Amino acid sequence: MTATSYCLNPALKPPHLRQTFKRLGRVRIRGFLADDAARMLHQLLRDRSDWMQVINSGELLYELSRDVRSHMEPTRAAALDQAVYAGARNGFQFRYESIRVPDDAVARMASPDPLTAFATFMSSPEVIGLLRDITGIRGIRFADAQATAYSPGDFLTEHDDAVEGKGRLAAFVLGLTPQWRLEWGGQLLFHGEQGTISHGEMPGFNTLDVFAVPQRHSVSEVTRAAAYRRYAVTGWLRG
Repeated sequence: MTATSYCLNPALKPPHLRQTFKRLGRVRIRGFLADDAARMLHQLLRDRSDWMQVINSGELLYELSRDVRSHMEPTRAAALDQAVYAGARNGFQFRYESIRVPDDAVARMASPDPLTAFATFMSSPEVIGLLRDITGIRGIRFADAQATAYSPGDFLTEHDDAVEGKGRLAAFVLGLTPQWRLEWGGQLLFHGEQGTISHGEMPGFNTLDVFAVPQRHSVSEVTRAAAYRRYAVTGWLRG
């Protein structure tokens, strides 16, 4: 697959989306891609075996392949779980699987990875022009991206995406989860004042959530009842 394999849904209505973003600082774009492109990207993520589980410990990031985790002794796996949940009690903590995409345009051009081709598509003049129009953020220059998969027990605690020097102007989450129940968790939650939730979006399929940075949000824990992984391609629209 190349960047030209992906295409926008021609039925998108930017004026309505623009009004919503202006009012709320966020918008969910339903049917962002043409249906065939969304199904193709979802199948790509399901078929990949090179997922890396990413876990933070303060400012440090650890990556564990599926092979490493499958050979981990039960006592060590249990200890790791305990450390992750302990970190979530009072601070910023996450655990999920990821496939990363290079930011550099030259590296993207040299990569045969169809996921990289999708990131190139998200940085194309057509898509960047549309997202500038919807958000009103004229300084958007390109999109970075990573695939994410949340399994039971995975989560991402409250944060606002603001990192000095990264030029993050807005965040996006392309939902690629065809079937989901609200009770399974994995919801994108926007935080209000004094511990309230101002808005929430459950995992969707071919939905693009776009929201301004900074904005407090989290991803709730996926429960053990979930029958599928919560698949998405996430990233930031950067200056």
